[in-house]
Amino acid sequence: MNRREFIKNSILAAGSAVLLSGCTLKSEAPAVTGGVAVSKFKNINVSKLGFGAMRLPTDANGNIDDALNKKMVETAINAGINYFDTAYMYMNGKSEKAMGDALKKYDRDSFNFTTKMPVMMLEKEEDVERIFNEQLERCQTDHFDFYLVHCLNKHNWENTKKFNVIPFLEKMKKEGKIKYLGFSHHDTPELLQEIIDYYDKWEFVQLQINRIDWKTCRGEEQYNIARKAKLPIVVMEPLRGGALANLNPEAVKILKDYNPDISPAAWAFRWLAGLDGIFTMLSGMTEPEHLDDNIKTFKNLKPLSEEEQKVYDEALAAHLKNQTIGCTGCRYCECPVGVDIASIFSLYNQYKQDTTGMGEVGFISHYGALRESERADKCIKCGLCKAKCPQQLDIPTLLEKVDKEYKRLAGA
Repeated sequence: MNRREFIKNSILAAGSAVLLSGCTLKSEAPAVTGGVAVSKFKNINVSKLGFGAMRLPTDANGNIDDALNKKMVETAINAGINYFDTAYMYMNGKSEKAMGDALKKYDRDSFNFTTKMPVMMLEKEEDVERIFNEQLERCQTDHFDFYLVHCLNKHNWENTKKFNVIPFLEKMKKEGKIKYLGFSHHDTPELLQEIIDYYDKWEFVQLQINRIDWKTCRGEEQYNIARKAKLPIVVMEPLRGGALANLNPEAVKILKDYNPDISPAAWAFRWLAGLDGIFTMLSGMTEPEHLDDNIKTFKNLKPLSEEEQKVYDEALAAHLKNQTIGCTGCRYCECPVGVDIASIFSLYNQYKQDTTGMGEVGFISHYGALRESERADKCIKCGLCKAKCPQQLDIPTLLEKVDKEYKRLAGA
């Protein structure tokens, strides 16, 4: 991987603040079948660890490394992972095909293939059927086990109703092309309740839940709404875009002093393991080492004890004491003029948290290595990125903040 791709795929640090109190977790002992732990969804076993395909391995040119991806999928299958999650726009629209290529040699009944309807991209009702058929072709399958209406916020929910997405997906269910229908949510608890109330046949929901977002993004409220509605939960961003796997040195020391044998990522997954109703947790594993560590965690998945929860909160408080930007690196915010928003925020967060030891000099060097057209000062403040951001960040204002910090440090 070259330097530019290292920048683009750098792990992002966490949000600027978090309330770490007032959380009571329930322990749920997952079943183990010799591989990773599994949950029961309806009448099937689903691996507690889901293989997320938003951050697949890439080569030096920034393209998906298909050979490495296939090896990682093979490792996952052999470890008992049977839930594979992709989406129409992931990896610049290439993730679905890559996952189809990687999974086509396996017995189709041995794994669950998941993708999503990109309602944010719809321009007319006919697009719904066109995209769905394209997804079947890309994924080289005749059906999807789990299918979601993607990234529902206020705007995308209006698109869902406007273009009659749900009636079409119901038809696909009747034709056997979808087994289970759900949605992923990226907005307020109030909208979540509205979506649940609108359609009483949802079978599952995908929510962003992790220790940081439990309070700051009202994750606890959304979790409770889903539980009250008896909707099984898929967790997205369990590591907050990698931030919870890449804590700053002070936080890592707190965790390692308590238990040197488990990774920061394992702490995050074990915190989630204490929540009932979650049937799988998605992890976007870019490197084989990420997959290996996760498999180790999920083969012996145990919720944090009360004492461990206190240690974990202490570590996160140490990690979050410096002001950072709560970007997860999803890249939904593609800029019309080419500003590389995700890389800019990643570099800034690494500098503020000093997770790579690069400090001010490294930040100046790596930020300065971005193309002129990709830098924060090229933002035209059109606001399109802000409307697309699942984290509801004020991206233009934050880009201005990063630009001022860079110029201050660089003496520009």
